[in-house]
Amino acid sequence: MTPNVLSIAGSDPSGGAGIQADIKAICANGGYAMAALTALTVQNTRGVRAAQMLQPGFVADQIAAVFEDIRVDAVKIGMLGTAEIVRTVAGALAHQAAPVVLDPVMVAKGGDRLLAEAAVAALRAELLPRATIVTPNLPEAADLLGEAEAGTREEMAAQAARLLALGPRAVLLKGGHLGGDASPDLFATGDSVHWLEAPRLATRNTHGTGCTLSSAIATRLALGEDPLGACRAAKAYVARAIAAADGLSVGEGHGPTDHFFMLRTKE
Repeated sequence: MTPNVLSIAGSDPSGGAGIQADIKAICANGGYAMAALTALTVQNTRGVRAAQMLQPGFVADQIAAVFEDIRVDAVKIGMLGTAEIVRTVAGALAHQAAPVVLDPVMVAKGGDRLLAEAAVAALRAELLPRATIVTPNLPEAADLLGEAEAGTREEMAAQAARLLALGPRAVLLKGGHLGGDASPDLFATGDSVHWLEAPRLATRNTHGTGCTLSSAIATRLALGEDPLGACRAAKAYVARAIAAADGLSVGEGHGPTDHFFMLRTKE
């Protein structure tokens, strides 16, 4: 049976990130994609120009409409923008049993802030304890913890442990901001730690990789994979999508990944 995956996130009109990337990644990984919008943005591959947050009640109504009619097998949460929307989403999911993948979208690839600083405390208190897996990059992890950004694997492991103490069942701490030729991610639970290794790919086509990864993880969880296996499979999918992205011609800044590379690649 095809799993139903709900993304709660903002819109990217250029199609590389946000809801648009989520829908593509969910479908490419074998799920049926649904979407509840939190924000409309004005952006392209060069950066974010403006964002219009939706009314919290309207966000809640979208989520409720899905759950009252459709079986939801997993939820991915992306851009929320404000403390009010964070609390609204937490309340809307309070009595739902589906696994939740939380991608704490705080800053866009070009450096534009997408989560108000006042909302960080709400995210930490309201949604981290609800998350099955939280997927921050190193700047986001530092922001959540109120600490300096990790610069070594040892510091990554220590920050992952402190994130776990905030309540999520698992942390996938993305190490792409570390220097060097590798792009290691750290998967951690209260019982185990695993490094997910991959070479760094030399490309500018990385717009929306966090959205894509978290949506792929949510879909893999909905398909019944365990959290570690879901993260491994999703990371491999994103690596192939990045590697194939040079076949696209989208924008002059940070281009998108090729979510449907498998349709254009002969195995």
